[in-house]
Amino acid sequence: MGAIALRNVEKTYGFGHKSVKVIHGVNAEIPDGEFIVIVGPSGCGKSTLLRMVAGLEEITGGEIHIGGRIVNQLEPAERDIAMVFQNYALYPHMSVYDNMAYGLKIAKKSKAEIDERVNKAAKILELGALLQRKPRELSGGQRQRVAMGRAIVRQPAVFLFDEPLSNLDAKLRAQTRLEIQKLHQELGVTSLFVTHDQVEAMTLAQRMIVMNGGRIEQMGTPEQVYQKPASTFVAGFIGSPPMNLLTGEVVAGGFRSGAQTLPLPSPAPRSGALMLGVRPEHAELREGGGWTMKVEMIEMLGAERLVYGRLGEVLFTVRLDGTLVPPKLGDVVGLHVPAAQLHWFDTDGRRVE
Repeated sequence: MGAIALRNVEKTYGFGHKSVKVIHGVNAEIPDGEFIVIVGPSGCGKSTLLRMVAGLEEITGGEIHIGGRIVNQLEPAERDIAMVFQNYALYPHMSVYDNMAYGLKIAKKSKAEIDERVNKAAKILELGALLQRKPRELSGGQRQRVAMGRAIVRQPAVFLFDEPLSNLDAKLRAQTRLEIQKLHQELGVTSLFVTHDQVEAMTLAQRMIVMNGGRIEQMGTPEQVYQKPASTFVAGFIGSPPMNLLTGEVVAGGFRSGAQTLPLPSPAPRSGALMLGVRPEHAELREGGGWTMKVEMIEMLGAERLVYGRLGEVLFTVRLDGTLVPPKLGDVVGLHVPAAQLHWFDTDGRRVE
């Protein structure tokens, strides 16, 4: 069983007045067999958290449970985990077969068992024809598959992935994402996957943890995180281009932002100072739409166009289907946003329902 529980986990570097706290009381329950992606910007603590689960970093406070055991004091080799790193970490002088078999040989498994496990992993990852090659003879994508194969043969309770796709080009990343998805469907092993790439997070995760400043901002399915971001940080980080955010005040007649008052299609959750969020794809160009935007720039991206403009004094982005006739630069266009697609946040950036 590979269920993971994080109970008020903390990490501090240094001592006394020079100490720096980087993980602030993280709590999470991850059932056996779930694929969790930890996503966030550089420096948010996601890799540190993963390394604490792996036992490569000591925790300062709290408890980490794997398979029902508290593992705080256990060495990495005793935690029943296997880790896939960003830089492959393959032995250059060994063949693919020997790289995958090395951990099993150290564990003194029989030759028959090693053969069975390595060949099974090679079949899953389509590495059968490459088993006698050295790492230098492989592409980046093939090397990463070997690193995953080395983890698979361990048959661990938990897989840990530390940004394993960041060294691959865009095409290989997409292909390897599919391989990781298929791998999880076949093996069903609990997995923690760290990335700064929101596309990887949205496409791979059954649930995702969005981190910011050493804290969990939100934990939920990709749909929940995208459709109901818990904070302005999540709203701005998840989604490309990010959610439009307007700061202002709910008044009689609408939402006042700067010198303009925007009519609202439905009442705001409360009066007073709030922030209003709108995803670029939910703003429709429509004559007499109630809001007006002056077009400043248009990007053609094939299947879609991004229209950038100013809503009064505020920069605003609209995503259009690429088959629609776009406005011209300098045009003043009307915008309509359905009531169900308005997102409200308080002045501290927390979601208001």
